[in-house]
Amino acid sequence: MNVAFNVPINQVSFGQVSLLLLRLLHKRIIGGTSDVGMYLFPIGGNMTLARNEDELFVKWLYSSGVKALESFDKSGRILKLWHLNGGLESFAKEQTLLSFYELDSPTKTELNVARNNKTLFTSRYACEVFRSMGAETSYVPLAFDHFNFSPTGKKYFSDDRITFNVVGKFEKRKRHEKTIKTWIKRFGDNPKYFLNCAIYNHFLTPDQNNYAISSLMEGKKYFNVGFLNFMESNQSYNDFLNSGDVVLGMSGGEGWGLPEFHSVGLGKHAVILNAHAYKGWANNENAVLVNPSEKIPATDGIFFHQNSPYNQGSIFDFHEDEFIAGCETAISRVESSRVNSNGLKIREDFSGEKFLDAILSHV
Repeated sequence: MNVAFNVPINQVSFGQVSLLLLRLLHKRIIGGTSDVGMYLFPIGGNMTLARNEDELFVKWLYSSGVKALESFDKSGRILKLWHLNGGLESFAKEQTLLSFYELDSPTKTELNVARNNKTLFTSRYACEVFRSMGAETSYVPLAFDHFNFSPTGKKYFSDDRITFNVVGKFEKRKRHEKTIKTWIKRFGDNPKYFLNCAIYNHFLTPDQNNYAISSLMEGKKYFNVGFLNFMESNQSYNDFLNSGDVVLGMSGGEGWGLPEFHSVGLGKHAVILNAHAYKGWANNENAVLVNPSEKIPATDGIFFHQNSPYNQGSIFDFHEDEFIAGCETAISRVESSRVNSNGLKIREDFSGEKFLDAILSHV
């Protein structure tokens, strides 16, 4: 079976998923357990790879790219991993589109994209939303990336503080501002707790990122709240995820929630909003769930604009007191055991082999 992959090769979420998928396929091919012939069309035409990337894997990627240009037939099978915006563009007559969707009101344009592809979403919630509008979609859960994320066994702090991590690029949709401000009201300047924020948004300039943080903090400083710059490597990001005791996932809309997911898979405790794609992997056994309170418009004037042909609708919100109650419960769990043993099960329940099998079954 020959399959083409039209995917981004970079260090952001779409690229990370693409590389995981291709690494899994490469491992099968060199191990002699797969007869898939691979063609590669990198989205954007370029590939951004880590400096320490496996040499054989890199050569395979480039040779697959050359083979695609020289011999791919448009009647062949192709998987595209990309935004709905751009989903109509295809190198083949029939295309399987794997995409992330975060809101609740598909536009006519988005529905048209879904109908013109065999469309897969990484969120049951997204599938339900599109099906309610007459577009047929299928659910494919993502996988734990064991190539890049694993326990380090390091002790990151000399004291016994309980460290909370906030992750993801800073924006309204992810409810960072409310999460951080609410946490500070309860735990700010308390030496028993620390909040580490990896919320640098690479779509903004450094000055814009600094301004966003300054506005968020309202000019105040707390000795137990820190903000990290953009981490250039998965090794650094793995260190960050391992440094926390509790990950806070209160985003109002996600296609999956990769940082929170990997944190729980590393055995970290979690406070997670019981909504959207989070419900695909977070449960009462591996996380403290906080029920959403209502929905609010996603429009922010930066990433989500009114009357756009894409990304229209609402996100979930939460009550501050219920979030704090969730944090208190998570603290109790950490005090009982630093390792979230139920969280570790994610690595088997959402294995790479299951992910690759699911993708190949649809293409």
